[in-house]
Amino acid sequence: MVTLYEALGVREDASDDEIKRAYRKAAMRAHPDRNKGREAAAHDAFQEIKQAYAILSDGEQRRVYDAVFAQEMSRLRDDEERQARERAECEAQAQRERYEKFVAIAMRYAERGYKRDVVFGVLLGRGCDEALAARIAHGVAALSASRASAPPAGNMSKGRREPDASAESAAPTAPPQTAEAEPASHAGLFSTLWHGMFGIRP
Repeated sequence: MVTLYEALGVREDASDDEIKRAYRKAAMRAHPDRNKGREAAAHDAFQEIKQAYAILSDGEQRRVYDAVFAQEMSRLRDDEERQARERAECEAQAQRERYEKFVAIAMRYAERGYKRDVVFGVLLGRGCDEALAARIAHGVAALSASRASAPPAGNMSKGRREPDASAESAAPTAPPQTAEAEPASHAGLFSTLWHGMFGIRP
């Protein structure tokens, strides 16, 4: 949007003399007689310059214009700031959702026994940024290692029969599943990972 001041080529705090001199220069430059071959465009520009000068050369009209212009500029700035905040919030929300999705994927693969490098490769294959994939894979691997080294809950209970190791080793191992659904039994691990490793809430 071109302001009246811009139409004359002067600053908003220009004096009356500066406005008058700028009007004469702009009018001569845009006069149709000086713009052969583009008379129609020159005529429109010339009319805009005349209108700008008619308002800015009148003290009362200029004060009204300045007040309305300042109010409109303030509204536009507020709108731009609001739109910028909304865009930033949308972008942040999208980043959080992508982050949470990649963490969930990494956890599923780690819980199935896959090591850090495999988890890292899976994340890259899903479109995760390399640096972020490395951080998530490292965090999941560290958490899995800490869980593996912790004593299982309930091992100190009296009278509880330990499982037969030979029978356990003879049991067939189910192949890793590819389903995307997260097992409900991993909810505690999922929450621990979010709070302890990544600092966000699931």
